[in-house]
Amino acid sequence: MPKPIMPHIWFVDGAEEAMNYYTRVFPNSRVISIERYPDASLDPHFAGMQGKVISGIFELNGQKFACLDGGKQGFALNEAISFIVECKDQAELDYYWERLSDGTSEQCGWCKDRFGVHWQIIPENMAALQMRPEQIQAMMGMKKIDIAALEAAGENSGK
Repeated sequence: MPKPIMPHIWFVDGAEEAMNYYTRVFPNSRVISIERYPDASLDPHFAGMQGKVISGIFELNGQKFACLDGGKQGFALNEAISFIVECKDQAELDYYWERLSDGTSEQCGWCKDRFGVHWQIIPENMAALQMRPEQIQAMMGMKKIDIAALEAAGENSGK
């Protein structure tokens, strides 16, 4: 049986801080391993990177992730890749939104955290909450998803 796919996050800096933060936010989570860049005297390519994370493995609620501190080589995290957090209710959605949004948010439940990682914080029944045009219109006006407002938009459609 093939192994599951493991997402890998390239941080410019702060990989260890991010791993520690995420494992506090998500239940059933842990840092599995951290390997560090060697002393630059061993290889000039590592100048300025000594002690930073060259390979980190962590687990968030059962899903393994890998990461590293890659320095400033022109790679940047952006909205093209995001991680979806499906929430059972508004309280759980509010919990994750509060911890993962740095105030930079897009519409429809998308946000960016302080490390530059993009998240979609949505209800687990999101598909059912966008069945009607009125619900989609309501959702398009939201940053953080408001489950009750989407349910009300569905109930009020056709009236």
